[in-house]
Amino acid sequence: MLNTDKLLTLLKFDEANPLLFNTGLFLLLFCGFILIYQMMRKYRVAKMTFVILFSLYFYYKSSAEYCFILLGVCISDYLLGILLGECRRNWERRGVVWINVVMNVGMLIYFKYLNLLYETFCNFASKDFDAFDIVLPAGISFFTFRSISYIVDIYRRQIEPCRDFLSYTFYLTFFPPLLAGPVVRAKDMLPQIESNPVADRAMVSEGLFLIMCGLVKKVVVADFISQNFVDRIFDNPSLYSGFENVMGIYGFIIQLYCDFSGYSDMAIGIALLLGFRFLDNFRAPFKSQSPTEFWHRWHISLSTWLRDYVYIPMGGNRCGKFRRHVNLMTTMVVGGLWHGASWMFMIWGSLQGIFLVGHKMLFGASKKNRDLEKKASRWRIALNIFVTFNLIAFSFMFFRARSMSDIGDMATQIFTDFHPEVAAQFIEGYLMIVLVIIGAMIFHFLPTDWSDKAKKGYSKTPLLVQALVLAIVIFIVIQTRQSDIMPFIYFQY
Repeated sequence: MLNTDKLLTLLKFDEANPLLFNTGLFLLLFCGFILIYQMMRKYRVAKMTFVILFSLYFYYKSSAEYCFILLGVCISDYLLGILLGECRRNWERRGVVWINVVMNVGMLIYFKYLNLLYETFCNFASKDFDAFDIVLPAGISFFTFRSISYIVDIYRRQIEPCRDFLSYTFYLTFFPPLLAGPVVRAKDMLPQIESNPVADRAMVSEGLFLIMCGLVKKVVVADFISQNFVDRIFDNPSLYSGFENVMGIYGFIIQLYCDFSGYSDMAIGIALLLGFRFLDNFRAPFKSQSPTEFWHRWHISLSTWLRDYVYIPMGGNRCGKFRRHVNLMTTMVVGGLWHGASWMFMIWGSLQGIFLVGHKMLFGASKKNRDLEKKASRWRIALNIFVTFNLIAFSFMFFRARSMSDIGDMATQIFTDFHPEVAAQFIEGYLMIVLVIIGAMIFHFLPTDWSDKAKKGYSKTPLLVQALVLAIVIFIVIQTRQSDIMPFIYFQY
């Protein structure tokens, strides 16, 4: 017999149990959603309204009444976009842009950074710090960035204002990228919305393939190594040898990549099932031969957003070397702070800026130098990849560690208590962790055309075989899943 009270409780907002792609509740709701969506595919307005309502419910399950903030941003963007389209004087157009930027950045400052700023002030003023009771709406950084890019693109005359409120609301609330990206831009998605797309067989197959890849990355790799190894190291680094701390750092960068790229894969895959195509957000970043290449492969939607809406407006490459390096450094610090209200993120962003500036100062940023990197010998390529991976991995200590004290403990263990002789004992004690990490890295370094062939091969198989493979992957994910559902790391940003 159906327990109505239990069902209603399950469907209501629960801060401890948000609606995530890797939960059974989402699977059940999405099956019902996709069935109704297909029934409405010929009725554009009804279909869009249904998707918007589902998207708002999806957001409600993670942020409760803050879904009204999302709706408020939709309304303000729509009105400001139309107003911007009507303005003729440059100062009027700039004024509209500034209204949008101040509103969005103001929200970020209030929800994400007010306590950090207040704590910093109290520390300088030697006052007691009593944090404000502010709840951070999920995904606020992602939808505010989409909002800013929409208005700025209208100002730059790259797109026309959207005069269909339903279409713009669909764009900003669309649930696959809502909570953790990719940062989808209006100029890429609004034309798709207007065309009322229908997913064909190839898109559905590709979408299912990406969803399976995302689930495996998230549950089988990221969650497994996090709960069984990485969290233990970062929670108490002084209890472990320097060798184990280094392994923990390597484990975290792999966990973070699999967690975040897994979400992106699932978001892109779900969008494909609905007929929408997003750009790639990750392109095998650990194959990078330099910090510059790394940021061309890692969180591409954010790095290109920062380039187009922070770096270029500050002057970009259109000024002298010193100013160019300052612009690049500032952009990466902004990118670091975007991740959260912590000076640790600022340090992490500063390190990324130092790496980028250092690489450009030592090797230049010309196409000729990039071509030389591609034509380097295998040993040189391997050395470049090794150095880049280690620079990036160790910089992410600041991304994961809770405080500079923990960073100090990890550095102390690594430089004064390394004990490489524990390697054999480590492998024996964490055999499954080691195998999962090695397996993940092997798949990561496989040639790109291999994964493309696997995707095409899956698309060409009969539907029954595709369903069987999907069932096997879901079974493996269920068997591997930890007792507690782990939210995606970028869910908090």
